[in-house]
Amino acid sequence: MEPTSRSLPKNAYTPLKAGERYIPLVPAESTPREITPYSVLFGMFFAVLFSAAAAYLGLKIGQVFEAAIPIAIIAVGISTATKRVNALSENVIIQSIGASSGVVVAGAIFTIPALYILGLPANFLHIFLASMFGGFLGILYLIPFRRYFVREMHGELPFPEATATTEVLVAGESGGNQAKVLLMASLFGGLYDFCVATFGFWKETFTTKVIPGFDSIASNFRIEFRINTLASVMGLGYIIGLRYAAIICAGSFLSWFLLIPLVGYIGQGLTAPLGSNVTALIKDMNAEQIFRAYVRHIGIGGIAMAGIIGIIKSSKIILGAFKLAGTELFGKKLATTGAAERTDIDLPMSTVVSLIILVLAGVFFFFWQSVTGDLLQAVTGLLIVAIIAFLFTTVAARAIAIVGTNPVSGMTLMTLIISSFILVQVGMSGPTGMVSALIIGGVVCTALSMAGGFITDLKIGYWLGNTPKYQETWKFLGTILSAATVGFVILLLNETYGFVGENALVAPQANAMAAVIQPLMSNQPAPWVLYLAGALIALTLEMIHIPPLAFALGMYIPLELNTPILMGGVFSHIVSTRSKDETLNVARRERGTLIASGFIAGGSIMGVMSAGLKYFKWNYEDWGWTWLSDPLANVVTIVMFGVAAAYLMMDAMRAKTT
Repeated sequence: MEPTSRSLPKNAYTPLKAGERYIPLVPAESTPREITPYSVLFGMFFAVLFSAAAAYLGLKIGQVFEAAIPIAIIAVGISTATKRVNALSENVIIQSIGASSGVVVAGAIFTIPALYILGLPANFLHIFLASMFGGFLGILYLIPFRRYFVREMHGELPFPEATATTEVLVAGESGGNQAKVLLMASLFGGLYDFCVATFGFWKETFTTKVIPGFDSIASNFRIEFRINTLASVMGLGYIIGLRYAAIICAGSFLSWFLLIPLVGYIGQGLTAPLGSNVTALIKDMNAEQIFRAYVRHIGIGGIAMAGIIGIIKSSKIILGAFKLAGTELFGKKLATTGAAERTDIDLPMSTVVSLIILVLAGVFFFFWQSVTGDLLQAVTGLLIVAIIAFLFTTVAARAIAIVGTNPVSGMTLMTLIISSFILVQVGMSGPTGMVSALIIGGVVCTALSMAGGFITDLKIGYWLGNTPKYQETWKFLGTILSAATVGFVILLLNETYGFVGENALVAPQANAMAAVIQPLMSNQPAPWVLYLAGALIALTLEMIHIPPLAFALGMYIPLELNTPILMGGVFSHIVSTRSKDETLNVARRERGTLIASGFIAGGSIMGVMSAGLKYFKWNYEDWGWTWLSDPLANVVTIVMFGVAAAYLMMDAMRAKTT
């Protein structure tokens, strides 16, 4: 049975006071329907469907969409249409199984197509096993940290994507005013983003280069301000909140307003390219090119060091997980004062450890028999996967919890560099070394992508009152289906379009990985100085008590995606502080969260549709649409962004206390 209340508790998004408990929407003493033929079959269906769609669109246009929100919306719609009563917990399971699609696809298409780009051998088994083993490791490595991230850090991290998905599920189940607010916001956000992406009625990104006088500043000094005007990105910033949004944007401002102009100034007098993997002169680069060639690597170094700092600070938690595993495996069971609550039951640690050993054994035989053929090199590959995937798991989870974006491409790039360096030392280079490094990168990339995505599922389950053990168990099924689907789609697309030559698929992330790994396996140096600079920045931030991961993410993510996040955070602060009545402030903030979730949900759905239409040449870019080159289009862009901001704030301010 499930409760009649259909709204989240007041303390769902706030830190708990001493002695305060969070009671989920479906309390622990309830016995809701979770694992049923309905939830499992629909979850399997969405895992296959969205894996195929995400792989196809990701390789065709370079965009990998997160499937959690679209699946949640469709699940709610199906349960409503079929008049299925008390389907909330089932919908969580559908979302959890189905959402395996986006994360597994990201892990595969960021690395595996690089094999085809470099003319190296690849087959279905390579893609399937790399994706499946990586997904399994991401699940298993994360389970020991579930309580820390979703319960002990309750209210401390914003979890923007989990918040949006949860609001969709709750509003759809509750109906009434909440559902209307979410529906209207979803329609507005979806139509707004669709008008931009498909019809080009106004620009997606506004830049100060279009303002007279500022264009010369951009070209001469590489200084420009950029802001993405999509409603969905603004909604993400609202949920993140002002504190983290400001830290993220501060990192972006350091990159774009200090480091990029500095590199541009230094490069003005250079007559040769700077860096082993750079072919253009700095004086011929614009701000975006300098960012990608140099400054983004500083952000990658910062993310890596922030991850190391996080591992050190979480050492007690990590050691506690090892201690619990050892106790369950080799000693007596820990004494308990009573049975654990249903909403706090994980897979037994002994099972988790056994499965980790089994998966790592599978990884070893996969490397040995199908990739390297050499025992020492297979052991080396196994150790790289086991250690790096474990260490970066908490980084991926924390990144998703903070900003809703997993910097998996940056961490995978770091993995490829480390892997290549180590593999060269044990005698692997050339084509064989590149195959091994890319397969290792694929396993690690999928593991980190899964860890980031799965922490979102577990947080949703925590807020709504699902049983973690069921989510953890059935996530494996979604991973297997997604891995098989993405393997089939990559092979099919390679045969149909290819990844090299005229009219080939774009696959931008895989092309970037291929460009990095080829010189590494030829003993050309990596930009270690830039990584070191980022690491030192992260250490400095830690010393002055500024979260280094949030700041480094800002340095890594393009400016135009960080500035609307800051604006959303500012709007959240204004909405929740205008009144002297704290109860009214809370009500306004919660209504704003529902509206922001609608922006994200609508934008996500219509973003997928726009991408599909773009493939079929039904897009303003294929119509010869010249309106966006008109200066007036920039005015319309700012006006429409103001309209979206006004909608968010004014509707949120309509909240009333009950």
